[in-house]
Amino acid sequence: MAQNSNGNSNNLVVRQASGALEQLKYEVAQELGINFPQDGYAGDLTSYENGSIGGTITKRLVTLAEQTLAGQFK
Repeated sequence: MAQNSNGNSNNLVVRQASGALEQLKYEVAQELGINFPQDGYAGDLTSYENGSIGGTITKRLVTLAEQTLAGQFK
């Protein structure tokens, strides 16, 4: 299985979005009160914390996509 430089196997459709997604991860963690390590290693976080970050990111991205689609089809 091919891995990206950050160690996960997710493939970005838009590679230019990588930086924005990284920034979003840190913003969401901060909003949730989770200290996300600046070195990017999340192995010391609990599954609940990592899931909360990922779930919140997913909700935001779905909301953005819905708003974009709604604007396109009005």
